Amino acid sequence: MEEGRIIKGISGFYYVSLKDGLYECKGRGILRKDKVKPLVGDWVQVSHLDVREKTGTLEKVLPRKNQLKRPEIANVDQVVIVLSVKNPSPSFMLMDKIIVLAEDLGLEVIICINKADLDGDGESILEEIREIYGATGYPLIFASTKLNQGIDALGNTLKGKVSVFAGPSGVGKSSLLNDIKPGLELKTGEVSARIQRGKHTTRHTELILVDKDSWIADTPGFGVLDIDEIQKENLRFYFREFLPYVEDCKFTSCLHLKEPKCGVKAQVDKGTISKKRYEHYVQIMTELNEKRRG
Repeated sequence: MEEGRIIKGISGFYYVSLKDGLYECKGRGILRKDKVKPLVGDWVQVSHLDVREKTGTLEKVLPRKNQLKRPEIANVDQVVIVLSVKNPSPSFMLMDKIIVLAEDLGLEVIICINKADLDGDGESILEEIREIYGATGYPLIFASTKLNQGIDALGNTLKGKVSVFAGPSGVGKSSLLNDIKPGLELKTGEVSARIQRGKHTTRHTELILVDKDSWIADTPGFGVLDIDEIQKENLRFYFREFLPYVEDCKFTSCLHLKEPKCGVKAQVDKGTISKKRYEHYVQIMTELNEKRRG
């Protein structure tokens, strides 16, 4: 048997990347019996390989390090959050919810602000983003496909990783990827249906190779940001800039809300921690509490 990675799955067929190419594999019945659902991104073992027809049998799904629900994909390394300076304007609350979900899954976070060429002289969105997210430690990339700015930096963050791009429509995700890998030809302004191998053309999640051992997920969308399963007690750990100051809190279980002598709130008052980020923390915590009560 050989090991490979599923890069696409459609109607019970799984397209597995092996050393000598892409194989169309049908899962063994034991997988259905054991209620094992292979996912894009899974490392699998395959057998009965027909080198000429490029077909085989999917025997076993190897253990996953993580799994996203929307889109359904496994073994992701990082999330690249893409927002734009304008058209559409950036939603920092959306960004923070994606960050929280990524932290909960143990994924690395890259923040990419596209259309940097549209930043105004009088009121700089880029400067505001630096002030809000500079203390988080996440890589901040300011990009512009028009100015060819930030493209190499973004491409470097993808090397050796499986990355999911997240962000609203219209921020330029496809344009950025087309510049990173010329010839990719992802459609802009709509969801890509670039690769239609064989007779199976249903819309699907797919991994696309952009460099050696570097994959990006071409998906129908990041989906609804469902934070219901996040434990509210863990939320405080998902705002990284809070962590250096938790030892200054009077209570070890401090949630940084109404507790007295809170080290995190003291830093918010001093301006060390962004007030906007803290406000989003409180809003997300409130949302989690309301869902628990509901």
